[in-house]
Amino acid sequence: MAASSVFSGVPAAAPVAVFKLTADFREDCDPRKVNLGVGAYRTDDSQPWVLPVVKKVEQQIASDASLNHEYLPILGLPEFRSSASKIALGGDSKAILEKRVGGVQCLGGTGALRIGAEFLRRWYNGTNNPSTPIYISSPSWENHNAVFIDAGFKDIRTYRYWDAAKRGLDLQGFLQDLQKAPDFSIVLLHACAHNPTGTDPTPDEWKEIAEVMKVRHLFPFFDSAYQGFASGNLDKDAWAVRYFVSKEFELFCAQSFSKNFGLYNERVGNLTIVGEDTDSVQRALSQMEKIARTTWSNPPSQGARIVATTLTSSDLFVEWKSNVKTMADRVLLMRSELRSRLEKLGTPGTWNHITDQIGMFSYTGLNSKQVEYLIKEKHIYLMASGRINMCGLTTKNLDYVAESIHEAVTKIH
Repeated sequence: MAASSVFSGVPAAAPVAVFKLTADFREDCDPRKVNLGVGAYRTDDSQPWVLPVVKKVEQQIASDASLNHEYLPILGLPEFRSSASKIALGGDSKAILEKRVGGVQCLGGTGALRIGAEFLRRWYNGTNNPSTPIYISSPSWENHNAVFIDAGFKDIRTYRYWDAAKRGLDLQGFLQDLQKAPDFSIVLLHACAHNPTGTDPTPDEWKEIAEVMKVRHLFPFFDSAYQGFASGNLDKDAWAVRYFVSKEFELFCAQSFSKNFGLYNERVGNLTIVGEDTDSVQRALSQMEKIARTTWSNPPSQGARIVATTLTSSDLFVEWKSNVKTMADRVLLMRSELRSRLEKLGTPGTWNHITDQIGMFSYTGLNSKQVEYLIKEKHIYLMASGRINMCGLTTKNLDYVAESIHEAVTKIH
């Protein structure tokens, strides 16, 4: 009798929801089908968009005979790390001027979250302490919980964020949960364009959040996946991070350049570290170098070179900002168009939250039965939570989507 496989006891894991949704969409032969699930930008023709500035820089890189494929430093391309941190904190950042900022080039925003989480488990609030509470918004991006669990943290908690009744921010619940958090807890915050709700605190609300976190000695870990993509304005979308830095917080900020450069498969991320002084940041970076060494050893250069070249050239930087605004403006237009159609149809409920929210995603308020109806009967694919990607909407499918949502809300309660 043949020996059974060493993998025979391995259970099949559930598929990742958003990728399963995309696979189901691809297999659907209905000509009316619409994909509102995918977490990437699409043009009005439902196509991926390579930013013109990215094409230009790729050609520059390809024709530069001085470049080679030697290893980068473990912490990454220096000009990428510095320019990425500068984008997050601002060129006039006091922390940068005081040399208490560092960066680690990572594999996308997820890599930045994971390297940061691994470091915090090893060195924050005691050595190798997995019991520090991690606070994550309810709801949040599905990967947030998993990243901290896989880094070894044992106490993952939620803070209230979404008020389903008013389809907006539950600020009081948010603040109350922070006030009850044990000292030195870690709080994961979305820098802008909260995923999945598209609902962000106002500057005044951020000030209240920062005040409570300061009093409670809580550590801010920002996830900045959509800078520039949310409002079309880089500075506006970085306001919260910069405010916390101005209030003398030490913090982490995981940055992704997937959305705002359209570099999804290049995995371009940066972990920006703001510390109390130069020495503490350098010591932290020395430990992060050890973590990166055993995780990916060296980061890839192509995406980082594209970003660094763009951010360090005044002309290319202006062109990039224009490209980002093109994407942000299309998303804002789709929001206003969907809302106006639903209101014209007299769709039950209020729909102002569609335009109140910001960024790629909208938390529609549709329930799971209505979502199921849209997928099965209308071939409109969206997450079970009712989250839709506004980039999946086009001038060609807006009427169909709005009419289908109207039908779902009217028929299914």
